Amino acid sequence: MPGLLVAGGFGTGKSHLLEYLENMAVSSGFVCSRVVISKETPLFDAAKVFRAAIEAAIVPGRSGQAIHEVALGLNQKTPGYADLFRWANSPESGIGSLFPATLMLHERLSQDPELVEQICNFWAGDKLPIGGVKAGLRQIGQAASYSVKPIKVKELARQRFLFAARLFRAAGFKGWTVLIDEVELIGRYSLLQRGRSYAELATWLGRIESEGYPGLTAVAAITDDFDLGVLQGKGDRDYVGPRLRAKETDEYTMLAARAEVGIRVIERESVLLHRPDDTARAAIRERLQHIHATAYDWAPPGLPSHESKGGRPMRSYVRRWINEWDLNRLYPGHVVNTEEEELKTTYEENPQLEEPPEPEVGQD
Repeated sequence: MPGLLVAGGFGTGKSHLLEYLENMAVSSGFVCSRVVISKETPLFDAAKVFRAAIEAAIVPGRSGQAIHEVALGLNQKTPGYADLFRWANSPESGIGSLFPATLMLHERLSQDPELVEQICNFWAGDKLPIGGVKAGLRQIGQAASYSVKPIKVKELARQRFLFAARLFRAAGFKGWTVLIDEVELIGRYSLLQRGRSYAELATWLGRIESEGYPGLTAVAAITDDFDLGVLQGKGDRDYVGPRLRAKETDEYTMLAARAEVGIRVIERESVLLHRPDDTARAAIRERLQHIHATAYDWAPPGLPSHESKGGRPMRSYVRRWINEWDLNRLYPGHVVNTEEEELKTTYEENPQLEEPPEPEVGQD
């Protein structure tokens, strides 16, 4: 299913929307992960995004680490598991031999808790000793069936997303929903890493044909001024593609095409979050006033008439209301004057946000 990109200013409720979607997804039987783009989780590094998504994953009705909980509940006799096994062993799956080999070992050597733990850790993003996999295959007489080889970290991250989404479905869940917040941080990367991030965004949102993640749906949130500040302000709309193609390799030519798709998604397909109008804001204020009155057993006073005028983020109104009610309750009779300063998003490049990729995974 294609993903969705939502855009809004600071304080318009992007993160709250993702939290609401998380609750809806989990209650509907989806595994759900919320990932915040940061220095530790740069969008251009699929391995780190995968690790963050797995660590944050909520499994309906379960607690503990997502992959381990799901693997523990696998039932090899169900049609879902049969579909997973057929897909993993199919040349069209797009995953390396490590995945069907470890799936076979997980099923056949369940009495070996140490090996099972290593396999689950591998599915969740850890290294896996290749020698142990080969020894396990020899033990069950399947050494000739799998030509197990290491997988480079960049490709392995993509394969892990594919496998995990299928694994969740095989365990009886409806799919995997990944919610990605603060995508605007990519505006502070260097041009190359911005290009990689645009390409990753396009893949996440299912806009790259044959390169999405079946069974996984992503919703991402970005600031509404990103187009003006980065795509136009830094010239990414015009320069990212040509700069990547100038490297004159097949890899960068393909990356350029994907990055341009991601840029078009931000420009043309983002869904804008609108601020509440006066009527909606008044209803929210009335509801919060009732909650405050109930919580502290008092009658919060009315607020100045200028509160009815729009123009500020909803977060600003809520913080002002609660702050002034608290101060009026604690210091009755005192005049409360609240000063505000608008927080502006900066897109100034910061090299510290770009860390080297993780070492290769999947080797001894």
